Amino acid sequence: MRIVVKLIEWAKELKLQSRILQLVYKDERTPLKVKILIWITLGYLFSPIDLIPDFIPVIGYLDDLIIVPLLIALTINLIPKIVWDDASILVNSEPEIKWKKNWLIITGITLLWLLCLLWLLKLGVHYYKSIEGPAKL
Repeated sequence: MRIVVKLIEWAKELKLQSRILQLVYKDERTPLKVKILIWITLGYLFSPIDLIPDFIPVIGYLDDLIIVPLLIALTINLIPKIVWDDASILVNSEPEIKWKKNWLIITGITLLWLLCLLWLLKLGVHYYKSIEGPAKL
């Protein structure tokens, strides 16, 4: 039972950190390379497509349990302390702030994944045709 409680607390902390990252991203004091890493982190977090699909037993959820926390931890380490503290105070003082559902960003991320899959499919078809080659008599 204690493990479940710890997991719930850990998930709440990750959610809080991702909300803080959204505010840090908007802050003009945040360096560009950190903003790019925040964009990648939040993009992966909110992406409907995972690196390893969730329907694969056990392994499907491992990417969410390993990759997301690692990306968040790496990003937090690169953020200037004053920027992180200011955003943290804002999020903790107004916990009722709801996340904006930006459908344009979600659509863009989905289209990007679909383009990558289409490119891989095209590459696979091209590779398959080059192996078979024309039938020789």
